[in-house]
Amino acid sequence: MRSRLYPVFKYTVIALWACFVAGPFFWAMTTSFKDVNGVQGGATYLPWLQYEPTVVGWRNIFGGAGGVDVTQPFLNSAVVTVLASAISLVLGSLAAYALSRYRFKFGFIKNSDIVFFFVSQRIMPPVVLVIPFFYLLQWTGLLDTVVGLVIVTVALLLPIAVWVMVDFFNGIPREIDEMAMLDGCAPFQTFVRAILPNSLPGLTVAAMFCAVFGWNDFFFAFRLTFTEVQTLPQAVVALNSSIPPWWTLSAAALFGVAPLILLALWVERYLSKGNLSGAVR
Repeated sequence: MRSRLYPVFKYTVIALWACFVAGPFFWAMTTSFKDVNGVQGGATYLPWLQYEPTVVGWRNIFGGAGGVDVTQPFLNSAVVTVLASAISLVLGSLAAYALSRYRFKFGFIKNSDIVFFFVSQRIMPPVVLVIPFFYLLQWTGLLDTVVGLVIVTVALLLPIAVWVMVDFFNGIPREIDEMAMLDGCAPFQTFVRAILPNSLPGLTVAAMFCAVFGWNDFFFAFRLTFTEVQTLPQAVVALNSSIPPWWTLSAAALFGVAPLILLALWVERYLSKGNLSGAVR
């Protein structure tokens, strides 16, 4: 009896979870193709059957009447996310490799304590971190600039990259390092030529985390930029705080989440790669 009911229970849970995840996305998608008449018409979700689709909402987010042009905020978010993620991955991978392969001991402080030191930064509330960031950028003249926001985002993403990559490097056999060194590689050459090619899944996961956190950050961008620099989350919130046209707001939200969905679909294939079987000769 249990074996017969288990598949039914499993697929029921999966179907409910799919509805829970896809339901809000479908709701926002259909709302983005409505206008004021479609929204005020009640709970209508099927285009061409219950309402006539329109692109008014999508046109408004690119400078249409009553909307906010999200083009420049989109470019600002893309620059900050790409640069901060790339820098965090490079620095985080180097630090993680050193923490994984070498033993550091400063009194009672060990490697695990150093890793926790990196991660502990993310435990603190953002409001605690934003004050020193604000005065640091003000002192260096980088307040309300893309460069300043990139530096702050790197500081926020670096602990994530170190945390993910340390755990991944610990799973790579040390025999790979030994074989590379027997071939005459220095430690840095070993890292570049032998370890990084086998670290694609770990780098992919770390890059995905960095991209998601960097792209969706609102609090630090809101507090550290004002008029010259505006990221996409700020533009969406600014749209929401003016006139609440739900069709335009839904279009802006979908436009903001689209790059992450495309990125997830693109990197998914690399998560299954990096099999280390045969890497050790």
